[in-house]
Amino acid sequence: MSGLAGILAGHHAPGVYRWHAAFGPADVRHTVEHAGWRFARVDGVGIEEKSALMDALGSALQAPDHYGRNLDALRDVLRDVDGRLLLLWDEWGPLAHADRSTFDQVTGIFAERSGQATMAVLLRGEGPEVDLPSLD
Repeated sequence: MSGLAGILAGHHAPGVYRWHAAFGPADVRHTVEHAGWRFARVDGVGIEEKSALMDALGSALQAPDHYGRNLDALRDVLRDVDGRLLLLWDEWGPLAHADRSTFDQVTGIFAERSGQATMAVLLRGEGPEVDLPSLD
């Protein structure tokens, strides 16, 4: 988990990264929470449209009942997160292939937020070529 360990220890800047490690979600959660970070996970299998992603993100981030399922609502939820957050987005490729505009907007929001607070997003799985650094 060296790339992940680097983020958790502050050796890598918060941000959005590609990550190819094969650790199970429970192991990642344990490592992240043991380091004092909050953990959230999106399972992107079958998510190919914006509304499905907004639902998955709302659930993963424990959004309030009034969560609007749109990009502004996502910004609001991320702004309200206390402490350090690591979001693991498994199987991000289906959305990136089917709706690149939404993918780019959402990862842009993640990058923007990670510049304002301690937040890291790990994109794990195969997908199209994206201009994001890798932790591998």
